[in-house]
Amino acid sequence: MNGGQDLGGTMGLGPVEREVQEPAFHDEWERQVFALTLAMGAAGKWNLDMSRHARETLPVIEYLSSSYYKIWLEGLCKLLVEKDLVTAEELAAGQRLTDPADIAKVLRPEDVAPALQRGGPVERKTDSKPVFQPGDIVRTINMHPQGHTRLPRYVRGRTGRIALINGCHVFPDSNARGTGEDPQWLYNVRFRADELWGSDHKNIDHVHLDLWETYLEPA
Repeated sequence: MNGGQDLGGTMGLGPVEREVQEPAFHDEWERQVFALTLAMGAAGKWNLDMSRHARETLPVIEYLSSSYYKIWLEGLCKLLVEKDLVTAEELAAGQRLTDPADIAKVLRPEDVAPALQRGGPVERKTDSKPVFQPGDIVRTINMHPQGHTRLPRYVRGRTGRIALINGCHVFPDSNARGTGEDPQWLYNVRFRADELWGSDHKNIDHVHLDLWETYLEPA
């Protein structure tokens, strides 16, 4: 989806300000939003890619004017309503107004640290063989989907070279739709700067992107 999150190559937004020794959380509410997101993700009502899509479908003005964890909070609220875990009225009131919904799993305090250590691995086994090999020249497809995708807008229709094969991983586009994991080969693709940004950029500079096989075609 071409939303507020897809800013690669966009001009006029100013420099990226790096905060030295930035803390994980700037305020206590950010810590609480992280905890809520982790707990509700463990309930099994949605997957990681659905969560990402919920955030990127926020209105562009809201997305660009919100802090990192404010975006997480608004995305979580969308999912809670969409999955009938709370009502919009309950969110507005800040309290439960109906009987609580059933969930398959509750993340208990003693399970938080092990869950964070495990993470959510997305590499999968496959009997298929990769279509491309390191050194192959490929072109990304030019698409503008309504749903979630991990193919950035600025690289669509551009030519690069396969640098590495990263194994077979869950395909985020289908996973976000809830139509299955559809594991695919994931490649690290190297793009020259002048291919992406034009001839006024040095061809000695490069950008590396991890891209799924479906995004690529032989050049």
